[in-house]
Amino acid sequence: MTRPPDRLRMDVEHRCLLVVAGLPGAGKSTLLRNIESFPSATVLDTDQQRARLRGLFPAGTPYSWYRPLVHVLHLLTLVLVAARTRGPVVVHDPATGAIARFAFVALGTLTSRPLHLLWIDCTVEEALAGQRRRGRVLLGWSFSRHARQAPRTRDRLLAGDVPRGWRTAKVTDREGTRHGLVVHAQPGGQAAAPR
Repeated sequence: MTRPPDRLRMDVEHRCLLVVAGLPGAGKSTLLRNIESFPSATVLDTDQQRARLRGLFPAGTPYSWYRPLVHVLHLLTLVLVAARTRGPVVVHDPATGAIARFAFVALGTLTSRPLHLLWIDCTVEEALAGQRRRGRVLLGWSFSRHARQAPRTRDRLLAGDVPRGWRTAKVTDREGTRHGLVVHAQPGGQAAAPR
């Protein structure tokens, strides 16, 4: 099967946790809708929970009314899948703040999963445009918090600083995600360096 030469690729361990991160609207869900994994990975995205819950509420119910429940169910699903699944797990999360990244480190430690971070870099303007395109714009205070935290995280990652507890950290941009993501999970311990 011929793939575009610029398709984003991550080489990871078989039992890893790969976090696709970045500002809300950066393109995480779009990337995860176009993912190939060898072997097959379990992909967890808030879109999955949102679709399930949308069917339980009357038509026209604003997403803002049940957004907190979406995130609670996403978190619970992540914990259960990380504990029970043998293969790689790929999860959507902004991970802009240190507390969120520390929580992933704790989960990785408890479930014996090496952690890998894929950061989709974009400007605040690009992220807001992405939110408008998808028809879901975050509340001002929530997005402002992510927008304040993201530049510090981005600068550290671009400087080659892998957060403590993570095996690798890779930065790409929206253009880099255009053709989707290929995840190669290696049997055994060490993963090859990300490309």
